Amino acid sequence: MTSLIGVSGSGKSTLISLVAGLMLPDSGRVVFDENEITELDDVARARLRGRRVGVVLQSGNLIPFLTALQNVELAVELGDGGDGRERAEKLLFELGLAERLDHLPRRMSGGEAQRVSVAMALANEPDLLLADEVTGQLDSANAEQVMGVLFDAWRRLGLTVLFVTHNRDLAAGAGRCLVLDDGEVRDL
Repeated sequence: MTSLIGVSGSGKSTLISLVAGLMLPDSGRVVFDENEITELDDVARARLRGRRVGVVLQSGNLIPFLTALQNVELAVELGDGGDGRERAEKLLFELGLAERLDHLPRRMSGGEAQRVSVAMALANEPDLLLADEVTGQLDSANAEQVMGVLFDAWRRLGLTVLFVTHNRDLAAGAGRCLVLDDGEVRDL
């Protein structure tokens, strides 16, 4: 469990996008489990993300015409091809969204939509979870609940988590805290 902090504009979101293979670097390499993702094509990078990497972005990643449940089910289907209804319901319940299963994103608050994004990222029990300001739109109670789910998944699944936050208290709760400063990542 690693947190990453840094001032606005320091490149935290860009770093998350590079690690996820959503962007390619101008130079250098990105290696995931001995696979150089900078050498993979778009389809292979998407397949890697779907099966092994969960990503929660600041801007959200919900499909607007699908319900909360359908968004999470789709993440399961794209990742491992299985029927994801039971897994999707369980995750949404854990994230306090039992009453929102059939709601479209436009009928949810920003915080609710963000929690659906977290459920999508955890849907396939990834090896790596990347979370960019996952609690930024949440009140303290919901932020605590979401971080509890992330910490539980980290412990239960043994996954690696890298999360970006501006909240130093949340950052301090990680096993390791990094800071991105002037283009360099270093221990805080």
